[in-house]
Amino acid sequence: MSHALQFYINGGWTAPLGTRTLDVIDPATEKPCATIAVGTARDVDRAVAAARGAFPVWSATSREQRLAVLEKILTIYRRRSEDMAQAISREMGSPIVRARDSQTWAGLAHFEEMIAALKRFPFEESRGDILITREAAGVAGLITPWNWPMNQIVCKVAPALAAGCTMVLKPSEVAPLSALIFSEIMDEAGLPPGVYNMVNGDGPEVGEAIARHPDVDVVSITGSTRAGAAVACLAADSIKRVLQELGGKSANIILADADFSDAVTRGVKGCFSNSGQSCDAPTRMLVPRARMDEAMTIAAATANAFRLGPPEDEATQLGPVVSATQYGRIQELIEKGIAEGATLAAGGPGKPDWLTTGYYVKPTVFGNVTSDMTIAREEIFGPVLSILAYDDEAHAVALANDTPYGLAAYVQSGSLEHARAIARKLRAGNVNINGAAWTVAAPFGGYGQSGNGRECSDFGLADFLEIKAIIGYGKSS
Repeated sequence: MSHALQFYINGGWTAPLGTRTLDVIDPATEKPCATIAVGTARDVDRAVAAARGAFPVWSATSREQRLAVLEKILTIYRRRSEDMAQAISREMGSPIVRARDSQTWAGLAHFEEMIAALKRFPFEESRGDILITREAAGVAGLITPWNWPMNQIVCKVAPALAAGCTMVLKPSEVAPLSALIFSEIMDEAGLPPGVYNMVNGDGPEVGEAIARHPDVDVVSITGSTRAGAAVACLAADSIKRVLQELGGKSANIILADADFSDAVTRGVKGCFSNSGQSCDAPTRMLVPRARMDEAMTIAAATANAFRLGPPEDEATQLGPVVSATQYGRIQELIEKGIAEGATLAAGGPGKPDWLTTGYYVKPTVFGNVTSDMTIAREEIFGPVLSILAYDDEAHAVALANDTPYGLAAYVQSGSLEHARAIARKLRAGNVNINGAAWTVAAPFGGYGQSGNGRECSDFGLADFLEIKAIIGYGKSS
């Protein structure tokens, strides 16, 4: 890629101040597919200075001016969508159909929704003699992951732009190619210099420099709970706002009145989507105790029917997981599930026999899992499902809430009212009922160790704004 050894700072492509580089590994071939520059704290200083310099003018732009910019970015993004899909497929192993229809589409959807949200957002309101205004929070540091590159980049960049913030983006060094294309899109859109900046690099150097920087006013991070905690600690000295979308261990409660076969099948597909590399994946399936064997049979048949293969093959349903490190961790957890006494219903350790190259994980189903087992408590981030038994609905709710996480939950029922009654008892920021389609119009974020703040639509926009009260008496001119 033409800009892989550069950063985007102050309206142009810029050579790094350091000399480190990093190979980007194609997880399907286990070989390098690109080499990127790795930034330093000094590169972050340059980017933050550019963002700080651009803030007074950009934050004073009108709603109409920011809408025009977002609409131009959207037009260019649409035109570059196939380039984006190919990059995502190569850098993180997403099957190409999914890279187009889910991964690339997510960025498109966020821009469309943010344009709609910005048109209606109430930046000012009067309460008697009090004028309430909502103003740009300042310079935003944006730290994004590899598993949903465009979803997470755009759901931060779009609301920050809409709010009037300037920004410095650090995409994942594991999957940076899509962010380079995104930065080309932003460059073509012609934003004022310094409004959008991008520095590639790792967490210990670039991520930490952003989090601790005294001229960064708000940090938004999507990543592991460990990474989120580290960023919060680094940000504490400067009392900056920290928005965190972190890990999850989402429960999927299949109630007795659900269409059981359909619910189990959909639950497996939801868990294995994106090769299980989604923080809101329904990785804990809760079923009535008497139906455990039936659930394992259905789930195993569904898992065994998945087509694994090269990401470029349009028939592939599951690609590799993103890296050797991720593959090794998943294998350790599968082995631990067996050692701790869970019933292996499908899949298991090792690669599929016909895929000896690439970080491919067998779609794996465990039954008779208990809530104290490691696979029921730790986020695996791979195509591994744990099925737990419950005795009654109160027990199901207790099992679902027995986790330090609270990002998402799922309820399957023949009755919407019944499902909603259970949903209200779950300690999670998002509850999906009966496989409803995911939407960028709904707020996304979690309870507990899944983070704080909300992303998407006007909920995400609000997190990049400060609230000011202007109190006064007198006649208006």
